[in-house]
Amino acid sequence: MLMKILVINGPNLARLDIRDSSIYGDLNYGELKNHIEIAATSHGFEADVRQSDDESIIIGWLHEAADNQTPVIINPAAFTHYSYAIRDAAELVNSPLIEVHLSNPMSREEFRHTSVISGVAHGTIAGFGPNSYVLAIIALKALIG
Repeated sequence: MLMKILVINGPNLARLDIRDSSIYGDLNYGELKNHIEIAATSHGFEADVRQSDDESIIIGWLHEAADNQTPVIINPAAFTHYSYAIRDAAELVNSPLIEVHLSNPMSREEFRHTSVISGVAHGTIAGFGPNSYVLAIIALKALIG
């Protein structure tokens, strides 16, 4: 039986197909989800990939992960920069939690340079497009042992 991991995607990621491909790549959300699921399976995990534009839903998913001790990969998207509520919920997760981004926020607008999530994550992987998730899966595997 494969170990379950939770992959949370924040606002606007379900709309990848109409966002700036020079920043977010050419995959639509369904293709990104498939990419994550295949990578997870190849590394011995079952990925439960979710997306929401709603902060309270993401907080609920983090609470669920904390209660079930489920490792988390989270792309908080725009919530990265200001959601202390998501940060506080992420801090409750005792299993490994890795922050990911498709783009490199440090190479973008200055307001994107701050992450309120990074301080409670085991690590942050950014700028590698869909492979940011693959690298996070590999890191989770190493953290779990």
